[in-house]
Amino acid sequence: MIPTAAEPIVPMLAKAVADVPEPDSVEGGLLFEPKWDGFRGIVYAERAATDALTIEIGSRGSKMLTRYFPELVEALARLLPGPCVLDGEIVVRTGEPGHERLDWDALGQRIHPAASRVAKLSVATPAMFVAFDLLALGERDLLDTPFAERHALLLETLGPDDGAADTAGGADHPLHVSQATDDVAVARRWLTEFEGAGLDGVVAKPTRASYAPGKRTMLKVKHHRTADVVVLGYRVHKSGSGVGSLLLGLYDAEGELRNVGGASAFSDARRLALVDELAPFVDRDDDGEVRHAETERSRFSSGKDVSFVPLRPERVVEVRYDQMEGSRFRHTVQVERWRDDREARSCGFDQLEVPAAYDLGEVLA
Repeated sequence: MIPTAAEPIVPMLAKAVADVPEPDSVEGGLLFEPKWDGFRGIVYAERAATDALTIEIGSRGSKMLTRYFPELVEALARLLPGPCVLDGEIVVRTGEPGHERLDWDALGQRIHPAASRVAKLSVATPAMFVAFDLLALGERDLLDTPFAERHALLLETLGPDDGAADTAGGADHPLHVSQATDDVAVARRWLTEFEGAGLDGVVAKPTRASYAPGKRTMLKVKHHRTADVVVLGYRVHKSGSGVGSLLLGLYDAEGELRNVGGASAFSDARRLALVDELAPFVDRDDDGEVRHAETERSRFSSGKDVSFVPLRPERVVEVRYDQMEGSRFRHTVQVERWRDDREARSCGFDQLEVPAAYDLGEVLA
């Protein structure tokens, strides 16, 4: 059955692996693609009674993102050659031509409850859609078709030789087909170079695999790095007992300690033990009461408890992370080990690896 916006499909997922795999590690081989850092999107282009295409965009969780990206809806209705279902990524780019990169913060701001704000941002920070799979074409359901065939059809349908959906219009074009290669050496080069344009890894897809909604059939490779950071405080677990997450900081060039993100995913036993371990470092007033503290609120946290238990900036922990977004960890990080041998003041931004800049236009070429 062809997926529709009325009965949206759950996207196929990827499991993490340590390194870019050899093509012959999977029967039939692998096709490699850059890992785009945006919102996963399933585009449903359906024929309306007026014969025009109607566009809906489903999220990874099968909720509709359509209202947040009116510029994409207009562009896709105009550019797509006919009814189809595409799997891909919604991304936002920033920077001057020749020095562009993906901008996760700008993309996150697009999810806004006010229609007026959505309209304004659709002009100020327009999104584009990078397609990497074709799940249906016309009346043809492609879910059981091997990926190699689906990918060939995607190129045939949206390739630069198709006048209706010309994706060779440069980096500012709203519709692109992701680069792909079967050369593992090229994929490994992408892993290093494309991070400088804001991408976050490489995906390897078995060429003989059918589309498996919700299954981790693909393989993803992301960067693995560590950093020593200062523990600023902790949030109590949602159960009401134990440490739910640690708040982490680094010292900037001016000597100011800045919040850079958090670490979580502790076991029940570890959550409870951490409370006792961190108790001697809790920041208290002269009466012995814990000082009240909250992190900054945003529209995403307006209804959430953002309070935390502050700690004196003395404990250092080594964490594992993949990449930075501005001055913060892009994702929640994982604790590797406590570093009682490190002075908190020695934990600065200067220890972080900075990827070489790479133009997003080259990735989209």
